[in-house]
Amino acid sequence: MAADPYTTLGVSRGASEKDIKSAYRKLAKEFHPDANKDNPKASERFNEVTHAYDLLSDKAKRAQFDRGEIDADGNPAGPFGGGGGFGGAGFGGGHGGQRGFGGGFGNDEGIDLEDIFGGIFGGGARGGAGGMGGRGRAAPRGANVNYRLAVPLLDAAELKPQRITLSDGKTIDLKLPAGLEDGTQMRLSGKGESGPGGAGDAIVTLQIQAHPFFKQDGDDLRLDLPITLDEALRGAKVKAPTASGAVMLSVPAGASSGKVLRLKGRGMTRKDASRGDQYIILQIVLPEADSESGADLAHRLEGWSDGRDVRGKLGG
Repeated sequence: MAADPYTTLGVSRGASEKDIKSAYRKLAKEFHPDANKDNPKASERFNEVTHAYDLLSDKAKRAQFDRGEIDADGNPAGPFGGGGGFGGAGFGGGHGGQRGFGGGFGNDEGIDLEDIFGGIFGGGARGGAGGMGGRGRAAPRGANVNYRLAVPLLDAAELKPQRITLSDGKTIDLKLPAGLEDGTQMRLSGKGESGPGGAGDAIVTLQIQAHPFFKQDGDDLRLDLPITLDEALRGAKVKAPTASGAVMLSVPAGASSGKVLRLKGRGMTRKDASRGDQYIILQIVLPEADSESGADLAHRLEGWSDGRDVRGKLGG
């Protein structure tokens, strides 16, 4: 049986959803297989904390576990805690067979388990699949299967569906959730391993991939945009990439490197389906000195100098 999920995550039973999520993220990063390729035990620990988080992040299952209705594996607990009897006494053992308590009340004559338990369990003590009106331990489900899916940053911003191939070779197109973050998990019901009580689930951990040009900053995206000196001096209309396609951007005349322009609603998709912004940082790129363009620029600027004290405010 799996260890107590609260102990596995190192949180108290009264921990909030936020505390549980925070603890899982910390442990998942620490024991992630990709970060512990030389430590096979780290993979086992990663699966343990993921299993614990799966249970505690499900409000219904957490409540059932807290009430003792299911165990740490998510399987139904036995009606008497799995002990098989009352204080080790057990049923049977007397010459009255099913009618008696083996270590019971001294005289088993006239004691009928159906009379005692019928009102509690709604059925006969002798009948049913579980031996008490059919309320016995349910057959266990198959194990959950964990997957990791890399999602391109711009696809995450636009919530573009992602295709994943399961262990059985079947492919599924996943609809990404609003408010997607690195480490967000999705549960695919019944897509895990098969078992006597039905198939387990597939748990997909989404990992947002870094982009060569765009950088994520919370709900926003940032992009360094190269411009030429003449575009900066005179101003220009330039093409700028965004997650949803290129747009024409107005560069104001006299723009300096580092000037920030904002494109509203072009960032990541939030939980409420609104969008963050995209910030564009202008970067003036001069031509190489030994290039034709560089030589021409140097010739044109020969004898000219900018007399401003641009570093005066720095002091010294």
